[in-house]
Amino acid sequence: MMSDIDLSQAAETAKQSAREAGRIMNEYAKSGFKIEHKGEIDLVTEVDIKCEKAITEIIRAEYPNHDILAEEFSNRNEGSPFKWVIDPLDGTTNYAHGFPIYCTSVALTYGGAPVAGAVYDPTRDEMFSAIEGRGAELNGAPIHVSKEPELIKSLLATGFPYDIKTTKQNNLKQFADFAMRSQAIRRPGAAAIDLCYVACGRLDGFWEFHLKPWDIAAGALIVTEAGGTVSMTDGAKLDIYRSDIVASNGKIHSTMLEVLAME
Repeated sequence: MMSDIDLSQAAETAKQSAREAGRIMNEYAKSGFKIEHKGEIDLVTEVDIKCEKAITEIIRAEYPNHDILAEEFSNRNEGSPFKWVIDPLDGTTNYAHGFPIYCTSVALTYGGAPVAGAVYDPTRDEMFSAIEGRGAELNGAPIHVSKEPELIKSLLATGFPYDIKTTKQNNLKQFADFAMRSQAIRRPGAAAIDLCYVACGRLDGFWEFHLKPWDIAAGALIVTEAGGTVSMTDGAKLDIYRSDIVASNGKIHSTMLEVLAME
């Protein structure tokens, strides 16, 4: 039951573990690290593994009976309705190239829905966090989505799948459609940061396909708690276990869905 857990403490655990992962990222960014390939362009570094180990150790110490779903490994406790969804290093390709847009995302879900979470960007020392029903914060200060009502005046972000060369849904058509109907589009390369930037008003909207639960669990909650709107690309209620998402300030959401529905 939700009453069995203190969400404030859970959020602190999320922030603590995310910050520790950020410390590890900064350390290895200076000293160097090994890189391996999971696919032709899908990378994993030893830092991904070390960050995930550090996060899961912190969580297990506080919540040994909770389930854990992480990008590289998972810890299964199927009897628990509580599941921690973790991306130890979102933006691995950026990190491997020294491009300073990457982060850690840690979320606690209950019955499949995020209820507390944190996203930490170690390059800017920015900690985004949220608790269900209590708003969203950046470094402890409340954040809110933008008030821009027009898509043509909006700054958007998106991303492309690792199998862009072979998958039918590669997002190139949608990118072109939005490029003609928005002010501009950015492609930072870390979905969790994109979502947090929608939450704090740096972006007005974001969409992407072929994502995983750990890419969006914390960020989607942060957007919602900042006053924004999240959904599937077909307008259905967000399910983090599906692979697509639209997030916005709410004011341009229906227009974004109309663009995504274009043939």
